[in-house]
Amino acid sequence: MGISVTILGSNSAIPTTERRPTAQIVDVNQDYTLVDCGEGTQIQLRKYGIKFQRISRILISHMHGDHYFGLIGLLNTMHLLCREKDLHIYAPAPLQKIINIQLEAAHSKLRFNVIYHELSMGNCGVICESKQVDISSTPVKHRIDCFGFVFQEKSHGINIRKEAIQQHNLTLEEILQVKAGKDVIRESGELLKNKELIVDPAPLAKYSFISDTKPNPSYLDAIQDSDLLYHEATFMNDMSKRANETFHSTTTQAADVALKANCKRLIIGHFSSRYHSLEPLLNEARQTFKNTELAVEGAVFNV
Repeated sequence: MGISVTILGSNSAIPTTERRPTAQIVDVNQDYTLVDCGEGTQIQLRKYGIKFQRISRILISHMHGDHYFGLIGLLNTMHLLCREKDLHIYAPAPLQKIINIQLEAAHSKLRFNVIYHELSMGNCGVICESKQVDISSTPVKHRIDCFGFVFQEKSHGINIRKEAIQQHNLTLEEILQVKAGKDVIRESGELLKNKELIVDPAPLAKYSFISDTKPNPSYLDAIQDSDLLYHEATFMNDMSKRANETFHSTTTQAADVALKANCKRLIIGHFSSRYHSLEPLLNEARQTFKNTELAVEGAVFNV
């Protein structure tokens, strides 16, 4: 139960031999979502043992190439691997046209259906609901339309304590009442309170993904109280002017967002290729928000 995030890529615009552009797998109780699909994402999926066929949906935050240049290659490989299950893609409107042009140029037709869902800055909110998770989009502030994503785990349902079933010799009808959240009133008048019969529910996990953006109050409410927040930190503080000009964030700004939003843990990523060592970025962020970690490729964060 819970949410698991695997980092596939953590660099900004220019790939390096050590770091690939943005991509993550978010696993909510075996429900897989790929968030962004930078160049080389399918290689990273293979490297870290993630089965392509398990991916139910792909979210693309915006139309800068380092966040989607790996998509056409991944779709083609899924086709070659005989995928048949529908694939849902949530992205700004231009993406569908771009993918269609690439397929038409190659006279290719995928053997599975791709279902596109247009993301709009004027219509953010819940974009996907599954049995395991609700996924919402939230507007961020970049040079072009750009979206953050929030994953909210759904209730696992009510579980009755085995010893309670045995102790009270619960009937099937009574068990169904308990699972419906009701107290049980027996013919004898005995009252069995629901809360005394069930296992205390585990807290529901919340994960938020924010990249690329200037710090902005537009997304603070959406990410409030996240158990885990990924926030871009392209630059260190000495390059705050450059960060502002390019609509990106610094390490301290990302940490400050985590603090303001009352997040429990912070992952920073989308690092500029100018930084060969990431420890200085981590140390700088931790001065403001201690519970900060780096989005190192292959790292898995569990909530």
